[in-house]
Amino acid sequence: MSSKIFLFKFVTLGILGSHIVHVFAYNLNETGGLMDVESTMLALGTKMPMFNLLGIDEKNYTNEMFDNKKGALVMFICNHCPFVKHVNEEIVNLSNEIMEQDIGVIGINSNDSSQEKYAEDSIDKMREYSDALGYEFPYVVDEDQSVAKNFTAQCTPDFFLFDSDQNLIYRGQLDGSRPGNDIPTNGESLRKAIKSLLENEGPISDQLPSMGCNIKWKIGEEPDYFLNLKN
Repeated sequence: MSSKIFLFKFVTLGILGSHIVHVFAYNLNETGGLMDVESTMLALGTKMPMFNLLGIDEKNYTNEMFDNKKGALVMFICNHCPFVKHVNEEIVNLSNEIMEQDIGVIGINSNDSSQEKYAEDSIDKMREYSDALGYEFPYVVDEDQSVAKNFTAQCTPDFFLFDSDQNLIYRGQLDGSRPGNDIPTNGESLRKAIKSLLENEGPISDQLPSMGCNIKWKIGEEPDYFLNLKN
């Protein structure tokens, strides 16, 4: 632990109406470089990228799991990230609620757990975390990281909501809560988008990026949209 330096700071991002929005920036200075990053904000209307991924239950999951659903929520999450840990309880609450409303949910772990420092994101650990947290949605491994790249997923957590035709209608944050900023974790932003979906009102206008730890890319295989952040 002595090789790790944790720096915590509040960063004023901007003003929405009369409210100043503060985001808690989490930085870890260590070899390999953990960064706090934001969603790429994939274009609304984008068709859901195809996937075929192995779950912790040894079953394979594809886009077909969302056929005949009212919508689909794709979440890029992992085990070790403090930003994911901060919202896990609300992820469980929200996902259980919307699955009952006939919206499909999947959690995708794209981190490279072959790197020793990210071994906590291995599939065996995924099973442990899923059981302990009460995940009812499929939790799957994006081993070659191609799915994360096709979604332009950037951070954990990163949320993508699609309509019944698998067109993107929301991407970004669960809510404004971050570790240490004292904003309640209630899923407000994503819940508004889901409400709009269920009421056939189309995409909401207020969409803010998620923020979290960067996806742990295989060394030398990082996507350009991530490398551009470091330039």
